[in-house]
Amino acid sequence: MERALFAFLSVALCSSCLASLPNFIVIFADDLGYGDLGCYGHPSSLTPNLDRLAAQGLRFTDFYCTSPVCSPSRASLLTGRYQTRSGIYPGVLYPGSIGGLPLNETTIAEVLKPLGYATAAVGKWHLGVGPNGTYLPTRQGFDQYLGIPYSHDMGPCWNLTCFPPDIKCFGLCDVGTVKVPLMKNEVIEQQPVNFLDLERAYSDFATNFITVSVKNNQPFFLYYPSHHTHYPQYAGPGATGRSLRGPFGDALLEFDTTVGKILTTLEQTGAINRTLVFFTADNGPELMRQARGGNSGLLKCGKGTTYDGGMREPAIAFWPGTIKPGVTHELASTLDILPTMARLAGAPLPSVQLDGVDMTQLLLGLGKSRREAMMFYPTDPSEKYSLFALRLWKYKAHFYTRGTTHSGTVPDKDCQVFSVLKAHDPPLIFDLEADPSENYPLSLEKKPGLRTVLARILEAKAKFEASMVFGESQIGKGSDRELEPCCSPLCVPKPSCCQC
Repeated sequence: MERALFAFLSVALCSSCLASLPNFIVIFADDLGYGDLGCYGHPSSLTPNLDRLAAQGLRFTDFYCTSPVCSPSRASLLTGRYQTRSGIYPGVLYPGSIGGLPLNETTIAEVLKPLGYATAAVGKWHLGVGPNGTYLPTRQGFDQYLGIPYSHDMGPCWNLTCFPPDIKCFGLCDVGTVKVPLMKNEVIEQQPVNFLDLERAYSDFATNFITVSVKNNQPFFLYYPSHHTHYPQYAGPGATGRSLRGPFGDALLEFDTTVGKILTTLEQTGAINRTLVFFTADNGPELMRQARGGNSGLLKCGKGTTYDGGMREPAIAFWPGTIKPGVTHELASTLDILPTMARLAGAPLPSVQLDGVDMTQLLLGLGKSRREAMMFYPTDPSEKYSLFALRLWKYKAHFYTRGTTHSGTVPDKDCQVFSVLKAHDPPLIFDLEADPSENYPLSLEKKPGLRTVLARILEAKAKFEASMVFGESQIGKGSDRELEPCCSPLCVPKPSCCQC
């Protein structure tokens, strides 16, 4: 019924109306740190295309994801809701996970489709596969999909090549599971995937989707969640050995090259002035990998933690002729992308509790951000502990702190796994404008007016928690080995026979 309604509305909309709607592209990096891009200060990263976006677009300094790990962060971006509402917690989804992003959640693609948008996803999905592909992108509002449905390390990674001529990358990948598949829509095209050719396939898919959509005079939404720069890194022949940062830099360069091809296609098709391109990342760098894990810059800790290094991300909004180049220090989040695109397209919002706010005025230079606060959940949120931290204006309060294996190799002991859960009452409070590294907690006794700030923080926390209804944990449903994607479902013995 819903698909039929979408089709009817698409036909009913006049072609001139469709031509006036803006296009949207969301580019989502994986495990990329606040300090990893050239435009955010890294001295040896080679990211000319992302640097161009930053120079000609709006670069954010205070932009946050909602989780320090993959799946929940992606769920929040696509739905405009904290992961606790949709049930994408604790941790992440796996190849055989029984659950996934619930089908009653509304994605950006599903918001835009009734207006006649063509929709496509290319890259890392990581929101579930499920029985008979229940949770794949094609069941969540996307017309087309090409990609790996989970992290590329969730399978044997014997076929990752990192350096010429043929030195293999034996990263800490999962063993005893199916080889990593490449899926087109809901069908496995290749298993195991050829990583050296993967980015070219993604680039060709994305640019063809843009070209065909423009030719058909159809507005489009392209979601490109890259595998780069998640460990273990890989890169094809065009990028291998070309950066100064080794495997991480090569992977970042290959990702940047795809961004450049997308921009070139927008220019060649004449769509660049009608397209909002939004770039950010899912969570902070996996510092346990040392030089292979990324860099959080001056921010504290990284992936897996609720310090800013785990959840504060580079972000850029690019729309020539509409968004003026500049830098904003306003508070914003991945949660805000759905309501912003809905507003720009004139689409109604989903009739659910949204946590995102419309960024249109901020993007167009007409006003400030409507976001005053940001909530920080750990990788394993629970109603018992609720928020680990909350940012209000420039102040961030930590109610709980904890280290993690993901950030375990840095000298800062607060980041390491041996830093066990600590409760703070009163909370640790930092002024992120004066101390973005969260090194020096403020004293309630020594700083006049801080008690008033704390009262407002506690008020915001209580109001938010009163609105939060935890959805059923989708990850808590467990796994079934029979659900792992296999191109020969009836073959034996699994998983070794899953190859085509």
